[in-house]
Amino acid sequence: MTRFATWLVVSAVLIGCQNQTHPVFRPAPSPTPHTAPTAAILQSGDVPQTLSVCLGSGPIDVYIATLAGSGTPVAAKATSAWAQLINEGARAGAISIFASSTTSCSAELGSTTNAKSIASVVAQFGDEGEADRAWQSGVFGFAPPPAGELVPGLTRGPSTGLGLSSFTYDRPSVRLASWRRSVFVALVVAGNLDLNTFKAATAAIDPRLN
Repeated sequence: MTRFATWLVVSAVLIGCQNQTHPVFRPAPSPTPHTAPTAAILQSGDVPQTLSVCLGSGPIDVYIATLAGSGTPVAAKATSAWAQLINEGARAGAISIFASSTTSCSAELGSTTNAKSIASVVAQFGDEGEADRAWQSGVFGFAPPPAGELVPGLTRGPSTGLGLSSFTYDRPSVRLASWRRSVFVALVVAGNLDLNTFKAATAAIDPRLN
């Protein structure tokens, strides 16, 4: 084979190699981590400045231990409520309470007093199915009403603005929202606070439930 013919063969091989397409391997994107319940609950910037954060706000275990240390009977109820969520698959949970009076810090959620207060509970589950079943069973004693039940101030489902698995109860002394979003269940209970403050609280938590 002449030098020219050899050059043609080599050139053809090089061109053929350059024209071959090769798959480009890219690492699979990492899933977005879920927000920690302690970051999803109401924070100081989410509530009126006239309300002070209660001792024990944070992980639910800390809240229960704080209640137990104060000797209030609410501690037993909170322990039972959290145990129920754990049995239904809860992996982590947090609670925050803000109040105008320290007596409201150890009161049962939803109890009516003259003080202003707002509490939030967020629990994280292993999957959406577990979270939805837990929401159906009730969060800290607040279970969704039967479908079709008519009660003044009660709204259930998409009309709440919090999704299909949700309900709200709106009365002047107590306002409540309970809903499931992603792998979370959330609860907000406000006492003697206006509707705008209550809605701002649920609007602050909902986008954090990823």
